Order: sequence, then structure tokens, then C-alpha cells
Amino acid sequence: MLDNFLLRAIIGCVGIAVVAGPLGCIVIWHRMAYFGDTMAHSALLGVAFSFIFQINMTLSIFFITFAIAISLSLLQRRQFLSNDSLLGILSHSSLAISLAILSFLPWIQQDLNAYLFGDILSISKIDLLFIWISSVAALLTLIKLWQSLIAATISTDLAQAEGLRPKRSRIIFKLLLAMIIAIAIKIVGILLITALLILPAATARHLSTTPEQMAILAAVAGIISAITGLYLSSVADTPSGPSVVIASFILFLISLLPFSYLRKYLYM
Repeated sequence: MLDNFLLRAIIGCVGIAVVAGPLGCIVIWHRMAYFGDTMAHSALLGVAFSFIFQINMTLSIFFITFAIAISLSLLQRRQFLSNDSLLGILSHSSLAISLAILSFLPWIQQDLNAYLFGDILSISKIDLLFIWISSVAALLTLIKLWQSLIAATISTDLAQAEGLRPKRSRIIFKLLLAMIIAIAIKIVGILLITALLILPAATARHLSTTPEQMAILAAVAGIISAITGLYLSSVADTPSGPSVVIASFILFLISLLPFSYLRKYLYM
């Protein structure tokens, strides 16, 4: 029988994987991987603010990451720097500012690794409830925005002409991304959150023929990686967050096997 803490870890990780997979598909299609990395790095600033102002950490991270996302969107409209340059500036500046602020808070220095690399085994029942409510809400919202986001992948103008309001959908998508990053901190930590979004989606890409199929397979790949990674973590006594990401990476490598061979056994 599984220990209670390990069971809670699995339930929490699966709750994140169910929505992180489909979100990761949109991130890949819109080429937003570096954008996700920037938001993840800014999450540490949310951690710092939560300690300074004594507010809920998840809410603090959510507001900071969403504020960074909106700020980036506004700066991109000015077009005085390329997108990758803006992302690099915001990503590393927010991370550096966060570490500088946290250096003045010596009582949390020992817990810094938990924020950077995750501490999934400390998940409580309240955390689980919040994770699943947030994940289900995010997934339902993503389903509603799906056609608009897919159409915008091909052409924003075409999506606009069809009345799908892609700009609004993109803003809501960024909000969903900020929310998932905020609640995934305990899963894999700030430095590895982007991997939780990208790797399952990249794995599913080689095995899918439609966007919907890719989203479903990405969720499945995330769930398999979560369970496998946590099992390996408990057996080998390795950090849980990195173990989940390593399992996801191995699954990605497996997906690179000859496409026809994998599809034969996946859909038999």
C-alpha cells in the first residue's frame, strides 16, 4: 500500500499533468516555450513578495506571473526590441531581482531549493483540492478557447475574420498559464516548470495526427511521467521534481523511435 504522502504526490502530479499537457501543445504551436520560461522565472518574484507582504504564495505567484505576461505583451507592441531579447531581459532580470530580495530573508534560504526544484512530497490535502479545482477550471476554459487558439496558430487575421477573437483568447491563455505555473511550484519547482509543459506535448507531437489527439496524448504522457518519476524517486531516493522531468524526457526519447512502429502499437 502506498504511503499517504506518496499517494498525495501522485494525485497532485496527475492533476497538473491533465491540464499541463494540452496547455503545452498550445505553447509549442505558438512557439511560446521561452515565454513560458520567462513566466516561470518570474514566479520566484511572487515567492519573494509573498514573504515580504505576508500574503498567500499561490496568489502572489499568479499575480506576478500574469503581470509579467501582460507587461511583455505591451512591450512587444512597441517593437523596439525583438521578442527573444525582451523575453531574455524579463526572464533573467526578474530571477536576479528575486534572488537579491530573498538574500535579505535569511530564514527562507534553507527552503530555496524547494521553490527552485519542487517539494511535491509536502503536498497537503488542501493543496490537492486547490490543484484539482484549478486544473479542471483551466481545462474547461481551454476547451472553450480551443478553436480560437488553433485558428490563431495558422493565422491571427483569419481567426479574427471568423469572429473567434484570438487576441482575447491569447490573453486568457496567458492567464491560464500563469495559474498553472503558480500551482505547479510544488510539483517540479520554478526552474523545471517549463519542462512539465513542453516535454509531454513534444512527446505527443510525434504520435498524433490531429490537434485534439495531440492534446489527449500529451495529458497521458504527463500522467505516465508523473507516476513513473515519483516511483523512481521513492525507490532511488532522488528529488521528486527532477525525477518526474527525467521520466518525461525518457518518454520523449522513446517517442523518437520510428513513427510508424510506435503508431502500430499505440493504435492497435
